[in-house]
Amino acid sequence: MAVSLLAAAAQLAPVFLDRDASTEKACMTIAEAGKAGARLIVFPETYLPGYPYWNLVRDPFTNKRTFFRRLFDQAVTLDSPTVKLLSDAARKAKCMAVVGINERDGGTLYNSQLIIDANGEVLGCRRKLVPTHHERMTWGRGDGVDLDIYDTSVGKLGALICFEHSNPLYRYAVQAQGEQIHVANWPGGMPWIDNIIDAAVRHYAFEGQCFVISTTGVLTQDIIDQFGESARGKLQPGGGCSAIVAPGGKILAKPEHDGETVLYAELDFDSIADMKEMVDSIGHYARPDVVQLHLTKTRRSPLIVTTG
Repeated sequence: MAVSLLAAAAQLAPVFLDRDASTEKACMTIAEAGKAGARLIVFPETYLPGYPYWNLVRDPFTNKRTFFRRLFDQAVTLDSPTVKLLSDAARKAKCMAVVGINERDGGTLYNSQLIIDANGEVLGCRRKLVPTHHERMTWGRGDGVDLDIYDTSVGKLGALICFEHSNPLYRYAVQAQGEQIHVANWPGGMPWIDNIIDAAVRHYAFEGQCFVISTTGVLTQDIIDQFGESARGKLQPGGGCSAIVAPGGKILAKPEHDGETVLYAELDFDSIADMKEMVDSIGHYARPDVVQLHLTKTRRSPLIVTTG
């Protein structure tokens, strides 16, 4: 692992509910980041092919016949050409990518983070453990395997989605596995959670003594218009709350405007050691004789078949 590396946060809007067009945009962005020298790029929550904002502003019976059907059709399966395109883009750019997706597995959708190494290898696809509030009308739940970390070309990488950052047990379960870079994905266009995002990612960097690459989506007026009159006054364009944060909580990069942009920052890994000298939450500052966390890393199945 390098002593330092350039990381990127892609604060972008998808081509809403158009998987192929959004994938093309992502691949172009990965290529541009690679040319700029980035070795890691992070995309927003459910960038492919969009966040289900309609659950906030429309009734669920109408959504089932319109937006949910479109989302189900345009969601990503892990054996699809979409994943191959993203993997090829990462390999050609020599740039690791973490992409927020709507993952389809059987008849259920999941809010997931697709993790692709710089050689194009898919390292994993973790699912949000508990969809938040209105999201439960769209997504299923993850389980213990989704609190794993990944040995990557840029170091030990972990990830959580949106309000998963509110749960201290989730946070510590990831941090305690030796996390060096943390990925945080959020939707855009929800200004009422901007202060929560800022507090959560800066505290996470201090608490885990790690870098945080936090990326929000961008909600455009074109997307809002698709929801009709019910969205008027409830949703507004924007989403400029991304950030790249150093282990002590210092902001290394943040957007200059409320819209699409790609942030870049150099990650100096010596700063991790500097923070851990003071507070090592999984080492000298832990007290396992007093408090321990038990993590069960399994993927549960509703069917167990016994024969014989």
